[in-house]
Amino acid sequence: MSRVPQPEGVRGSLKWIQRAVNHRPDLLDEGILARIPGAGSVEWISPLASDSYAEYRDADFLSVVGADAAAPALASFWPRSGPQWDALGRTNRGDILLVEAKAHIGEMFSPPTGATGAAFQAIEAALYHTAQGVKAQPKAAWSKCFYQYANRLAYLAFLRENGHEAWLVLVSFLGDKDMGGPEHPETWQAAYSVMDHVLGLRARHGLSRWIIHAHPAVADLT
Repeated sequence: MSRVPQPEGVRGSLKWIQRAVNHRPDLLDEGILARIPGAGSVEWISPLASDSYAEYRDADFLSVVGADAAAPALASFWPRSGPQWDALGRTNRGDILLVEAKAHIGEMFSPPTGATGAAFQAIEAALYHTAQGVKAQPKAAWSKCFYQYANRLAYLAFLRENGHEAWLVLVSFLGDKDMGGPEHPETWQAAYSVMDHVLGLRARHGLSRWIIHAHPAVADLT
């Protein structure tokens, strides 16, 4: 199923991204719009309270962001049950915003892909294509180490290669005491630097200009 309704979040990044999108989108918009020349506003598509806080993936994710034409190419690029986006948006000039949200460092340690057979081979090929495109020199296989981050990068590359102005927005919340989350942006920046090092990414690589880091404080969402 490509549309996945979610419960109302009670803790962690699920709670905070739902609150930010539905109640304080300005906390996200400001940093995003500052990075995208010519963009003046953001329309948030998910997760909306009016849509059961649904999250999207596969062809449905392309449909809601207005990229239906890329569905056949996506079917060739990645097997079913691909990345499920924490939030999706579009700017007034048509940029697609792919959001991955985190509230504590532990969320960054995603498990390796569980795919097997032909699906695994397709994922390996997509990740290899992406890594080659950014001239990465990985210290570990993208399908095994920090796999979630790696597949988000692959989808960013896929959309851009298929003619869409896409951006990956990494939302790292500050001050989630319940989850022991970082208090300062520098902590998140250091964690992402470690992931980039392991994936063999330089500080500036072929996708870095289309990656936006946002650090809203949970104190502004309570």
